[in-house]
Amino acid sequence: MGRLSGKRAVVTGAGSGIGRASAMAFAREGAFVLCVDKSEAVHETVETITKAGGRAVGMTGDAGVEADVKAYVARALNELGGIDAIYANAGISGGYVPIVEQTVEQWQEILRVNLIGPFLAIKHVVPHMIAQKKGSIVCTASVAGLRANAGPTPYSASKAGVISLVQTAANELYGTGVRVNAICPGLIETGMTKVIFDGARARGNEGKIGQLNPTARYGNPEEIAAMALFLASDEASYVNGQAYAVDGGLSSSLPFVVRK
Repeated sequence: MGRLSGKRAVVTGAGSGIGRASAMAFAREGAFVLCVDKSEAVHETVETITKAGGRAVGMTGDAGVEADVKAYVARALNELGGIDAIYANAGISGGYVPIVEQTVEQWQEILRVNLIGPFLAIKHVVPHMIAQKKGSIVCTASVAGLRANAGPTPYSASKAGVISLVQTAANELYGTGVRVNAICPGLIETGMTKVIFDGARARGNEGKIGQLNPTARYGNPEEIAAMALFLASDEASYVNGQAYAVDGGLSSSLPFVVRK
């Protein structure tokens, strides 16, 4: 029996990176997964899952648009038969722009996807989870929401908001049986961080990527998916209102000089 055997799960941002790895992990552990992404690549994720013997369906949608969130929730209810877990993972970085050059429009777009998206996921799945007296909501935050210098300013602020969102939502849902938690990834090789990795490799500095954490390396999407799987499962039945850093230990330290 898989760790999510018999569960119905939704994963947003499932077209690539952490979302794809998580959808695959959920399906591998027995869940029937609805994969959601703005990109048509979400259907490649579904194909990979089904070829491996898992159960998944896919649809395109914008995680920060309420009509699209209502649509994916409705599809999960109709096609999966319910929702036991949702991983609100979809996000954007916005790129590095000096704060004096940032625009209101840039901030609004990043907050719309990264913070309003998880809020909408919570808003629209919670009634169904409360009715069944059980459910797990997982959101992707970031170490950038814990400390400075891990991401662009609006991105970092949006992820700090996600951490607060899961804490306040977990408490607002007191006694309902619905759990809300966040994952704070460190430096993970995904499409979002491609420019960092490409730049380091072009300079011949690939070996230095991730050197500032005590694990001395960067992470991969599967390592974040493993935490998402745990939080979505009944193994985490007493875990609620938390934000877990999965960052090789980066957030445990003050700045230091690597000594060799």
